[in-house]
Amino acid sequence: MAASNTPDIIYTKVDEAPERASASLLPIIQRFASAAGITVGTKDISLAGRILATFPEKLPADKRITDDLAELGALVKTPEANVIKLPNISASVPQLVEAIEELQAQGFDIPDYPESPETDAEKEARARYDTLKGSAVNPVLREGNSDRRAAAAVKKFAQSNPHRMGEWTKDSKTRVASMSGGDFYSNEASATLDKQTGAKIVLETAQGETLLKEALSYPAGTVVDATYMSAQALSGFLAEEIEKTKKEGVLFSLHMKATMMKVSDPIIFGHAVREWLKPVFEKHAAKLEELGVNPNAGLETVLNKLEGEKEILADIEAVTKERPPMYMVDSDNGVTNLHVPSDVIIDASMPALIRAGGKGWGPDDKQHDAVCVIPDSSYAPVYDEAIEFFKAHGALNPATAGTVQNLGLMAQKAEEYGSHPTTFEIPEAGSVKMILDDGTVLHEHEVEKGDIWRSASARKAPIEDWVDLAIARQKATGYRAIFWLDETRAHDAELIAYVKPILEARGVADKFEIMAPRAATRASLETITRGENTIAITGNVLRDYLTDLFPILELATSAKMLSIVKLMNGGGLFETGAGGSAPKHVQQLDAENHLRWDSLGEFCALGESFKFLADARGNDKARVLGEAVEEATQGILDNGRSPSRKVGEPDNRDSHYWFARYWAEALAAQSDDAELAAEFAPLAKALAEGEEKITSELAAAQGEPADTGGYYHPDEDKLAKVMRPSATLNAIIG
Repeated sequence: MAASNTPDIIYTKVDEAPERASASLLPIIQRFASAAGITVGTKDISLAGRILATFPEKLPADKRITDDLAELGALVKTPEANVIKLPNISASVPQLVEAIEELQAQGFDIPDYPESPETDAEKEARARYDTLKGSAVNPVLREGNSDRRAAAAVKKFAQSNPHRMGEWTKDSKTRVASMSGGDFYSNEASATLDKQTGAKIVLETAQGETLLKEALSYPAGTVVDATYMSAQALSGFLAEEIEKTKKEGVLFSLHMKATMMKVSDPIIFGHAVREWLKPVFEKHAAKLEELGVNPNAGLETVLNKLEGEKEILADIEAVTKERPPMYMVDSDNGVTNLHVPSDVIIDASMPALIRAGGKGWGPDDKQHDAVCVIPDSSYAPVYDEAIEFFKAHGALNPATAGTVQNLGLMAQKAEEYGSHPTTFEIPEAGSVKMILDDGTVLHEHEVEKGDIWRSASARKAPIEDWVDLAIARQKATGYRAIFWLDETRAHDAELIAYVKPILEARGVADKFEIMAPRAATRASLETITRGENTIAITGNVLRDYLTDLFPILELATSAKMLSIVKLMNGGGLFETGAGGSAPKHVQQLDAENHLRWDSLGEFCALGESFKFLADARGNDKARVLGEAVEEATQGILDNGRSPSRKVGEPDNRDSHYWFARYWAEALAAQSDDAELAAEFAPLAKALAEGEEKITSELAAAQGEPADTGGYYHPDEDKLAKVMRPSATLNAIIG
């Protein structure tokens, strides 16, 4: 049983559109759950909440908040965990700075983000803020492996109501460009430890030895990798691709994950900005350094730093005219692909481009073919193969396509996404060594100044759990099951050495295939094109990429995915899908008081959470609630009650009214629990009888700007007023 002060279900407080939607949906969930004696509480893992929790001594007692992320990190390691995790911001530096400035404007006395810390206080503030950058949340909460798939109702609806796909042609010039050498893939070394050990990472140079990291600890059986990307090779590759793109007459686009890969990818992004403006950086090197211009933060930050520097700005404009046209994030406002590192996130941007027939928006506000620059070649073949497949066969037909489910190895900071503390931009040429406690040099690389070196690991227990999960899922479905592992890649070869013996020992080796990502991409596309289904069993990064790629092609969005994380110590974590488009949703809400965010992912996660609670606690009422949630979700889909994109039409708040109504009606009609039926019959009646008044009150709220009191840290009262505008519905729900 959970501790008395721990809610039965934790619903996370996050950011942007999902948090706006929660202000409307959560009161409904809490009202329905309370009828079964189930408590639903919240924990704040928003960017603003994490910032405030990081500086408690700066705040008065009445404004201090607890470190909810740390508390959740402890909870997910217990059997009592039952967490519904919504998409949160994985902050880039510009986002972090914006959030800090907003909180300061609201009266919170927190320090500035020091870009170039000098004093001890600035260095301490920077160190604290750096813990909040990128994917600071997911590695803490993901104490289990991932099972992501489209819920049956969602997939059925997508096939019956296929979304529009862009047209692919055989003569499309769109292509993927990645490095042919000198990248993380080509330099990777990997080994499986035969005993528990500590380790340190050192840089040996002509001047001596520098300790990069110490006190690392690995249990026996851990797969430990080390690799680096050559800065010289990267710059050469980027320069070559810029010129090739110009000759081809298509858009130049860079696709990175500067949020999740919060150390390495901003540096790579900075190389792209620097290479794009190379003549400017060469001509004005001294002045740019004096002004503290940091290309890693993106072109927008560079331009802001140069305000008033007419000569440099004129040179930037001149260089830009000589470059190929660039893929645009917002062509109306001149926001390019290189403006902000967090604006173009590969797992969202590449599927969107592929869905659009290989087209991206150019500076002329028209769609064009594009060169998709993905520097590291580890996973670029997935997108390259998808593009080549659709060039040859035409766009996927969502009405007939099968589905790709995913089982992802992610527990305990597995693989690259756990590499942040052991990623370094090399300050001086030398040799990087990973040295075990007994003096063994596990990995060694000769590096140059500016190279990006990193180490990552995957522990034995999560790997074995991942294979067990795959065996169970394949048995439950009978689907074609493929381990996306490349025997020629060092890390994957170590995983294969785990996978094959387990499959053979269980007598199921004949039910699984092992393919490199390129071959697995083609096999999966061929399978779903036939209308059949497959399971992609992947590592952490591919889990992230594929659970956007295939859902966006199949369903038009990844926000509607069912994501179940069976925590390794017995608890459950239920994730609700992607939030990549959440900023645009907030912009529309602020301008027009219309929120088009679709909470279908939340509905799916909620049903699974209730059913998990039923199994874990023997709570039959929770099961009834969960089954009724599934009926309500089906009702939303069958009756077209999802939000519209246009102001004046039903939005997120309307869908929550219908969800509450269908949920109440399902509970009133069921015969498994008479007490719940009696409880919800009058509620269902009131919601049905109030339909006209409720929907008119919701409609009347739209059209004018909405004031929620903040982007990163909205005012709770203002947010409630915006997201719960129907007095009639509020009176019924309470």
